[in-house]
Amino acid sequence: MKLVCYQLTSAGDRESNQDAMAHQINEDYGLFIVADGLGGYQSGEKAAQFLCQAMMQLAERFTDNIRSFPLDVLSAWVEDAVDEMKRLFGNDPTADEAHTTCAILFVNDRFVLTAHCGDSRVYRMSPRKVIWRTRDHSVLQKLLDQGEITEEEMGLHPEQNQLTRSINIAKSHPVEVNLYPQMEPGETFVLCTDGFWEHVKPMEWLQLAEPASGRVELGKMARLSVLRAKGKSDNVTVQWVRCLA
Repeated sequence: MKLVCYQLTSAGDRESNQDAMAHQINEDYGLFIVADGLGGYQSGEKAAQFLCQAMMQLAERFTDNIRSFPLDVLSAWVEDAVDEMKRLFGNDPTADEAHTTCAILFVNDRFVLTAHCGDSRVYRMSPRKVIWRTRDHSVLQKLLDQGEITEEEMGLHPEQNQLTRSINIAKSHPVEVNLYPQMEPGETFVLCTDGFWEHVKPMEWLQLAEPASGRVELGKMARLSVLRAKGKSDNVTVQWVRCLA
């Protein structure tokens, strides 16, 4: 299993970038994460950075057992990462108000795992279709599930930022963990914060899944997301992961 990853992040039209991202690829697995900090300048930025940092630091501790107990191990991994996030905040008085979303992807030669909280997403695509995306923990996802809005309407809806879950050192909300069949050659995964997905039209996702797509197409789509926001772009963070034959 050979994995290729391209990633980028931009402040968009904001004064600061509260998104964070990290990835790790070796012979046994690939680990990818994006996070979108909430709770104001610096506190949200730290929450996103600390979570990504902690997931990477703890990888060696958890990957030995993940093949036998994938769901339980990834859940425990994120749990310990939040504990590490709390340690990294130390006595910072903003820690209690600092929240972050996350979208995590773990792949090996046996299965695919995702963990997510909030409205950062993981998409799984073949060259022909979007196979699935993670379901947001948000008011809009509930409206979509009830048939009251369409997928395309989610990004422009006035309640777009109303989340029902987020990560905080108090561990108020659980992270959703899911197990899927292994990654197939030619498949593409995209992890992104809402600043990216809210301005990508449903049929445009397949442009990122075409066999010839890669870094250039990812950059074009990110710039398009910022332009479509017409001066009000959120931070934009995205990772593109493909399994080569």
